[in-house]
Amino acid sequence: MEVSLAAEGVTIKGEKKAEKEVKGKDEYRLERTYGAFRRHISLPCQVDVDKATASFKKGVLTVTLPKSGQAPKAKTIAIKS
Repeated sequence: MEVSLAAEGVTIKGEKKAEKEVKGKDEYRLERTYGAFRRHISLPCQVDVDKATASFKKGVLTVTLPKSGQAPKAKTIAIKS
């Protein structure tokens, strides 16, 4: 997963993969799902990119973007797990 921050907003990119296997007396079923996703969220104000953080715990991505009065610049935010 990747979180990028720019003047226009925050972009989150990732890929999801899942596999489900069912074994029964009279059946065997294996389902695989996968796909890439990308979401862009526009920001209503400028943020301090040096203090931006992201964490991923128990399937929940949390992105913290403190407000700033400076001109924005682009940055890729590392995700802590």
